[in-house]
Amino acid sequence: MTRVDKPSSERTLILAPSGRDAVLASELIAAQGLAVEICASLPEVCERMPEAGAALATEESLSLHFDHLARALRDQPPWSDFPLVVFRASPTDHASRLLEMLEYLGNVTLLDRPVRKLNLVTSMLAALRARRRQYQLRDLLQELENNVRQRDQFLAMLGHELRNPLAAITTAIDLCRRRQPTLLTNELSIIHRQSRHLARLVDDLLDVSRVTSGKIVLDRLPVDLGELAERCVQALSPSARAQRLDITVDVDPGVCVEGDAVRLEQVLTNLLTNAIKYTPSGGGIAVEVRRERTTAVVAIRDTGAGISREMLPKIFNLFAQAEDTLDRARGGMGIGLTLVQSLVALHGGTVSAASDGIGCGSEFRIMLPALRDSEARSASRPEEPIGDPERKRIALVEDNADLRESLRQFLEEEGHEVRTAEDGPEGLALILGELPEIALIDIGLPRLDGYQIAESVRSTLGSKITLVALTGYGQAEDRERATRAGFDGHITKPVTGRALRRFLSQPRSSAGAR
Repeated sequence: MTRVDKPSSERTLILAPSGRDAVLASELIAAQGLAVEICASLPEVCERMPEAGAALATEESLSLHFDHLARALRDQPPWSDFPLVVFRASPTDHASRLLEMLEYLGNVTLLDRPVRKLNLVTSMLAALRARRRQYQLRDLLQELENNVRQRDQFLAMLGHELRNPLAAITTAIDLCRRRQPTLLTNELSIIHRQSRHLARLVDDLLDVSRVTSGKIVLDRLPVDLGELAERCVQALSPSARAQRLDITVDVDPGVCVEGDAVRLEQVLTNLLTNAIKYTPSGGGIAVEVRRERTTAVVAIRDTGAGISREMLPKIFNLFAQAEDTLDRARGGMGIGLTLVQSLVALHGGTVSAASDGIGCGSEFRIMLPALRDSEARSASRPEEPIGDPERKRIALVEDNADLRESLRQFLEEEGHEVRTAEDGPEGLALILGELPEIALIDIGLPRLDGYQIAESVRSTLGSKITLVALTGYGQAEDRERATRAGFDGHITKPVTGRALRRFLSQPRSSAGAR
């Protein structure tokens, strides 16, 4: 083989097994300061193609192993359109297969024999210029992918850091309400509502990046949309009452879809939160759930601010906000409706918005494939009641002092015996020394993280203890990693008293599945 020491990405591969075509072509191309490599076979060309700049071949050399070449060109990455320059047989040869092969080869330049030197040189220079532009596109795509990866890592860390103080706040609110149910009722309600709002913003911020990059997997089960809508309205009723809004719910019984109940609740909560946010005091919101033949329809109408004709076509765009600076006081980041549209699309449905203009209210309609009655019966399952948890010995490993202390007080007031630790090594020593029944372990601990603690505890104690990840990292991949490390359960911050009670009241076999 003949080689010139140049970068492989600029190298021209030459395949001309008969005569002196290969030697003469390589000398002519090398004289222009270009890198060349003579290959012995078409499979060798295909093997070196991903890191080469272009290839020069004779028509007859392509006949053997042509399928190999077509497959290599077909399997190129999206940015690549590998240039191929071919010495064509006599132009009077009407039996040439090459013209029939062009649609499979793609980026091909034909040169009739005998080849002029200038034509050969300019053809190769053009091919290499095109390849350099492809490399620029490749580098740009890699940079964009790296930026998206860094964005997701940043958002995950941001979510974790925001959830820690939110968890401490919500736990402290639960403690205050329990100890002094009539003290500062209005003020605590405000803090509670705004904390829930912050938690939803954090979830939306994390989820929208994962939805748009295809990282969310739905846990599909039959879901009764009427029951789900009523549950969402009930959860948001305090916010509606605070603004003196009237919410009505009208549902057809048994309207069920196959979907992820958590994600569908996220969709309805987002739309209801927007309706509450943009409807002035004294206004009304109507929620309807209907079955229209094979389609389940959820309509949410309000008498609020409305949507302008200019804004309506782009209302679902990421970061879209009405161009009214006063609306900024209502909060939001312009990602909620994008998330709604993406989650509905994942369920095979559509969402649309309608409004007669500013001040005329708005309507959002969700349309999803409905289950048949026989398929929907399994959706009518009563919610499991939360029993009174028995007294348990609990180890709590958490480095956030406020959250650790508030959780300790909450659990002790629930009747449990609690021991705490503030870092990884101290937590591991506590668990192995005290042998608690349950260990609540933060993941992002100093010196020894929660995964390492779980792996060490499992290797020592086996199944004698229930391990629960208590963390600000709440995506599907985080739950899977926690399971692999040996955790039985995963609770995402901010932790509510109800979530803790539900987990602690269940036997370990069912708690580990939550």
